[in-house]
Amino acid sequence: MWQALRTELHPRGVEIVTVALDTGGADAVRPWIEAANPEHPSLIDTAHICDDLLGIVNVPNAVWIDEHGMIVRSAEPAWPGETPMLGMLPAMVENLPPERRVVIDEILKMKVDPAGYLEMLLDWVEKGADSQYVLSPDQVIARSLPRGDDEARAAAHFELGHHLYTGGHHDAAVPHWREAHRLHPANWTYKRQAWNLEPTEPGAPNRYEGDWLTDVRAIGAENYYPAIVA
Repeated sequence: MWQALRTELHPRGVEIVTVALDTGGADAVRPWIEAANPEHPSLIDTAHICDDLLGIVNVPNAVWIDEHGMIVRSAEPAWPGETPMLGMLPAMVENLPPERRVVIDEILKMKVDPAGYLEMLLDWVEKGADSQYVLSPDQVIARSLPRGDDEARAAAHFELGHHLYTGGHHDAAVPHWREAHRLHPANWTYKRQAWNLEPTEPGAPNRYEGDWLTDVRAIGAENYYPAIVA
């Protein structure tokens, strides 16, 4: 999806940069990047620095940066056109075991607006600073997520966990990641990262208080991606 958009827009002076938030690094991400075969820069953020710098708390999110290096739209859900996988999900449900079917049911409740987001993006490409979707610096700051003490401490705990995990100390990383989840429960990249590194076979211990399905149901799947405010 992003590569197709890049092919269309790059001749008009637009560059797309994708960033994988994955503590697993190149070994975990390489198969996905190679399958996409992108022509644009495809980076790997092992420490989730994009969370700290740009306010990203879920994926897919995007930030618009103009030719002067200024952020003109802060982090928000980004679906640049119809996603084939979402269209395939209803048909997949019938062939899945019940424990997987309930996950798909929640995904289907999520609200995204691929056509609307693509319209906004193309308007910016066409009109630049005159686009109605470009925000002023004050608006960008106002729309950015607050960075209070809890969020700052959560980032520190996540980074400590990352340092321990990449140093081969998985068990020691878990308490820090649990604390990051407690301090910043709205950050789904922290949660999914930790969950993804745990064994999934039947009977495996659950070392975290929540899981994706439980936490999504708690907030309502329709709230998983906040509505984009044009």
